[in-house]
Formats: sequence, C-alpha cells, structure tokens
Amino acid sequence: MATEILMPALSPTMEEGTLAKWLKKEGDAVKSGDIIAEIETDKATMEFEAVDEGILGKILIAEGTQGVAVNTPIAVLVEEGESADDIKAPASAPAQAKSSDDEAKADDQPGASAVEAVKTPEPDHSPDYPEGTKMKTMTVREALREAMAEEMERDETVFLMGEEVGEYQGAYKISQGLLDKFGPRRVVDTPISEIGFAGIGTGAALAGLRPIVEFMTFNFAMQAIDHIINSAAKTLYMSGGQMGCPIVFRGPNGAAARVGAQHSQDYAAWYSQIPGLKVVMPYSAADAKGLMKQAIRDPNPVVFLENEILYGRSFEVPDLPDFTIPFGKARIARAGSDVTIVSFGIGMAHALEAADKLAAEGIEAEVIDLRTLRPLDYGSIIASVKKTNRLVTVEEGFPVASIGNHISAYVMENAFDYLDAPVINCTGKDVPMPYAANLEKHALITPAEVVEAVKKVTYR
Repeated sequence: MATEILMPALSPTMEEGTLAKWLKKEGDAVKSGDIIAEIETDKATMEFEAVDEGILGKILIAEGTQGVAVNTPIAVLVEEGESADDIKAPASAPAQAKSSDDEAKADDQPGASAVEAVKTPEPDHSPDYPEGTKMKTMTVREALREAMAEEMERDETVFLMGEEVGEYQGAYKISQGLLDKFGPRRVVDTPISEIGFAGIGTGAALAGLRPIVEFMTFNFAMQAIDHIINSAAKTLYMSGGQMGCPIVFRGPNGAAARVGAQHSQDYAAWYSQIPGLKVVMPYSAADAKGLMKQAIRDPNPVVFLENEILYGRSFEVPDLPDFTIPFGKARIARAGSDVTIVSFGIGMAHALEAADKLAAEGIEAEVIDLRTLRPLDYGSIIASVKKTNRLVTVEEGFPVASIGNHISAYVMENAFDYLDAPVINCTGKDVPMPYAANLEKHALITPAEVVEAVKKVTYR
C-alpha cells in the first residue's frame, strides 16, 4: 500500500521550506531512520529522516523547489512488488510548491501598486467633549496632577514612582500633594538610578500593576531605554499576547532653558519608531489631562512626553467627572484653506503664533495638533492636504529621521497629486543644544522660520 511522505515541520514556527536535495532516488529501498533528503529553512539546512519503510516509488517534488508548504506530499513509498507507474501526484502539490523557475516568471509580471493598497482611515473630527460643557482654567502641571490623582482613586493598582516624586513633591511639582493623599506605598521615591526603577516598574506592570514611572527628564531615560524598548514594548508580541505591560513612562522632553545638550533633546521621533509603544506629546492642559488618563488605562506601554516650559501655561479644561481623549485622534487647532501646518507638543505654540502672523498677511493656515505620535492620525493630515494642497511640519527635534520626515513620505505616497508645492519640515537645528542663551535661541525652531516656510510653499 502506497504511503505519502509529507514535507516536515522541522521547527514549531516553520510554514514552508526548500527541498534542497534528495539523498535517495526512485527505486531505492528506504528503512526507518534513513536520511532521505535535505530541507532548507530561513534558519538552517536540516536532514530529513524516513519514518516508514518501503521503496521510494515516486518523487513528487523535485530537488531545488522553494516554498514547499509543510504537509505537502513530496514523495510516495510503495511496498515490494507494487508498481509506481500508477501513482499520480496530488492535484494540490504543484499549487503549494513554488519552483525557482516559477518565482523568476512571477518577478517578470507587473504587480499591484503598494500605494494603491494603502487605505488611510477617515479622520475623526468629533468634539472631545459635549457642546456647552463647563470649563475651568488650569495649568498643564495641574492637569497632569489631577489626571494621575483621579486614576489612582479609580484603580488601586495605579502607583507613581520616580526621583523626588514623594517627599519633595516632584521636581516640577507635578506630584504635589499625592504622597499625603495616597501614602508611600503608592507614591514611591526611588534612588537616582533610571535603569533600576524603570526595570522595577516594567516588572510590576508585567505582574499586573499599573505603574506611572516619572523621569526627571527623558534625557535620563536613555539609562533605562533597554527596559522601555526591549522589555516593555516587545514582551506582548514575544509572548504571543500572553503578557501585557500596562505602564506609563512620563516626564519632560525636549529643551527647557539653558540646560545644555544633555538635558535638551527631543525624543519624540526615537520612541515613535518602536512597534509596541504608544507615544503621546500633548500641548494644552485639556489634552494633557485627557490623554494622561487614557494612557494610564491603556493595556500597553505608553511614552508620555511633556515639556517643562509648558508646565506653567494655562488653558481651558472641561470640568467633567471623567474626561479622556482617545489615542490617534488629532485636533484641528485652527481652520484654514491656504496651507496645512502640522505640529505637536510645544511646536504648537510656534505653529499657532506663525498662523496668526500669516493671517495678518492674508494667508489662512490650517493648524493640526497631532497630540499622539503613535498611533498617528494620518487621516486628518491627508484630508487637510487635499484641501490646502500645501504642507509644513513643525517640531523641536533634530531634522534627520524626524516626525516631519515620516509625514512627508506618507503624504508623498498617499496625496502626491494634491500637492502644489514641496513639503517643508521645520525642525530644530542639526547640532547639540548649546548652553549659551544666544546660541540656544538659534538652535531652536521659531515662529519666524515657520512663517518663512509657509511663504515658500505658497509662493508669496
């Protein structure tokens, strides 16, 4: 009785392989344990042992064939006296196996455009809170504190840890009063060791708690970046979805005022590149509060990038018992029809100031506040570019591999025919941040540079 020999799964994750070489030919006797073929995967070349005994009656898949799916019949064993002439290859075998000749022919055929396959989601421009909601004035500092306090009251697994968050009331007074309210078990002062307390926080999140880890500046988080990226961001994927890591890494990011190169870097683009992280960078107090509450509730690790200069600025915040803002939803901060300006974080201050100056000259700019960088609201950007036909991006970080670079590439692929001018990226200068005040001013992006960029794309 004929027995099919199937393409083996030589590892738990193997789905297909190359039948590199047959070590037996048709008509050869085969015993259990004999090496009959060599199989190549993307990781190694392995020998394939026979399980059954008989005569190799017919080879169904020729050696050198690539892309042979696991469990595809590759040969047939027959018993002594049985003829191999009547054995036919299964109809499914050729369809499952791809020879190198087939792949070469396929390469000559025109394929579908990768751009055509991309579907940008429709933007969500629904209001963040109901019309007529009572508002209150708060600083960004107060909004962050209130968000953390509300979530710590709501969920006892939430706790705050970091340098000087407790007894000193926070290096920037974000956590002022939280130690008195929640006690030292939930507002934890740590040693000056980012790699230590970020690791403890990540472990606590993997074990089911919801830590908020404060860095005195995200420049110091470089000491802890292995925990953030290799442990917090990747564990859900590497565990096959079995281990989540609900943690918020937060603190000031970017330049303050005369604190030098090692305390002034903007890490928005760094973290936004990492699958597994969500990245938030708010501008207003309302966004700081709504997005912080959302970040604490999220089952994934969130990098929450604040700005020291914005801490003391006041904005209107909705006076609601529970106010959150979903990730991936940009805000149209100013409507316009002549040019789109996209920014986030403190860059919004420069974008809005530039828009006011441009309006005085008859140029109406639409200003989009991204709010979250991962996920990114591509839909709002594309919709605006289709309306204005021009795009300028504004951010404080370095120009190489910036958020603006990524947005430019996406718009080129998905809205090229709508552009009437090249996209311009306004960024900080490509130098370490100087300490001297006069040089620092030149290193940072300014509203005047945004105005100049807009005039270039509008040919004014």
